[in-house]
Amino acid sequence: MSVESAIPATPATTPPLVGGGAPLIGHAWNLVRDPLGFLAALRDHGDLVRIRLGPKTAYAVCDPELVGRLLRSPDYIVGGPLWDTLEVLLGKGVATSNGKLHRRQRRMMQPAFRPERIADYAKVMEEEARATAARWQPGDTVDVGAEMFRAAVRIVSRSLLEVDAIGEKADRIAEALHTVFEGLYRRMVLSVGPLYRVPTQGNRRFQNALADLHAVVDEIVAAGRAADASQDDLLSEMLRARDESGQPLSDQEIHDHVISLVVAGAENIASTLAWTFHLLAEHPEQERRLVEEVNSVAQGREITFADLKDLPHTRNVVTEAMRIQPAAWIFTRRSVGETNLGGYRIPANADIVYSVYAMQRDPRSFEQHLRFDPDRWNPERASDVPEFAMMPFGTGNRKCPGDHFSLAELAIILATVAPKWHLAPVPETDADTKIGITLQPKKLVLRVEKR
Repeated sequence: MSVESAIPATPATTPPLVGGGAPLIGHAWNLVRDPLGFLAALRDHGDLVRIRLGPKTAYAVCDPELVGRLLRSPDYIVGGPLWDTLEVLLGKGVATSNGKLHRRQRRMMQPAFRPERIADYAKVMEEEARATAARWQPGDTVDVGAEMFRAAVRIVSRSLLEVDAIGEKADRIAEALHTVFEGLYRRMVLSVGPLYRVPTQGNRRFQNALADLHAVVDEIVAAGRAADASQDDLLSEMLRARDESGQPLSDQEIHDHVISLVVAGAENIASTLAWTFHLLAEHPEQERRLVEEVNSVAQGREITFADLKDLPHTRNVVTEAMRIQPAAWIFTRRSVGETNLGGYRIPANADIVYSVYAMQRDPRSFEQHLRFDPDRWNPERASDVPEFAMMPFGTGNRKCPGDHFSLAELAIILATVAPKWHLAPVPETDADTKIGITLQPKKLVLRVEKR
C-alpha cells in the first residue's frame, strides 16, 4: 500500500467524466481521430478524469505531480492498453514485467548500463554517426527518419549484442519494426482482437513482419550462445547472469529482453533525431549556435564522447526536442487494488492513461510552451520547471535503465552530422505528425547541403 492511500483523508471522490465520444467505442474515437489534441485538452476538465474506451472506463492523469505519484507508487503496475498491446511485440521482458520478475530481470541486466560502460559503447556511436554522414552527397534528398532508424538499430545491435553478421541482422530488424509499429497503435486504441486475425493484406504484412522480427532475435541469441563466453556485451552478460538462487535467465526472457532493447534503443532514438533535425531546419539560429559550439570544441577533428560535457547547447537542443516532440508520448498503468490518487478514488484493476506529450506542452508548466527554446534548460531557467513536468525516461523504479546510453547517442549523432550537413526541407517534405506507438514526422525528406 502506498503512503498516500494509507493516510486517512477526506473521502475520495469519483473523477469527473469527460463528455463527448462516439457510440459504443466512446473516446477511443477521439484517440483515433485526434489523439494529441484530445489528450492535451483533458486537463481543462480536471487533474484526473474518466474517459471511455469502448465498454471500459479508463482514468486519465493530467497533472504532473499526480503522474509522479502514480509512477512512484506500488499501488499501480505496468499494464493497461499500451502494455497489453506491446506484449505482442515485447513479451515478458524487463519493459512489461512486474513485481519480483521485473526486479530480477532489471538487476541482472543493470550492470551493462553502468555510467562507466557508456564510454565503451560511445565508440560504436561515433563510428555509426560518421558512417551515416559519410553516406550522403551534396544535393542528396534523404529520408532522415529512415537514416536515423538504421543508425540507431546498428548502434544498439553492435554495442549491446556483439554477434556475427549483426549489420545484416540490424537492417532486417529495422525493416520489420517499421511494419510492426504501424499496426500497434490501432490495436491499442481499438481492442477488437478477432478483426486483426482476418487475413487482410495489412494483417498479413503485420504478422509476417512480427514473425521475422522474432526469428532474427532468435538468431541473435543463438549466435550469442555460440560466441566467446568472455565477451562483455549485454547479451553475453545476460547469458552468464544468475539470480540469487543460481538460476539463469531463460531463453524466452533473453529473447524478450533483446527485443525490448532494440525497440527502445532504435525507435525512440530515431524519432527524436528526426524531429531534432526538423526543428533545427525550422530554427536556423539554434542550428548556427549548435554548429559553432561543436566546431569550437572539436577544432577540426571528429567529436567524441569525451567532448559532450563541453557541449551544453547541444545537450539543451536534444532536451528541448524531446520536450516539444517526444517520441514515446502515451503510457498506461493498472491499479492493483482500490486506491486513492490526489483525493480521487481509483477502483481495482482500472486502466490509467497519461501523456508526456500533453504534460510537456502544457502552458501551466512551460512558458511559451509551443516555442522551441533550448535555452529554457540552462540552469537558471530549468529550476522553474515543475517536478515531473519533463521526464522523457520516466521516474521511480521503472525509469529507463538506458537513459545515459540514449542521451550520449543522441548528442553524438547530432554533434557529428550537423556540423557537416545542413538539412533543408524540399517540396515533398511532410513534417506533420504520424501517430503510432511513437510519434514521427510523416515524411521527413530533407536535402543535404554541404557546410
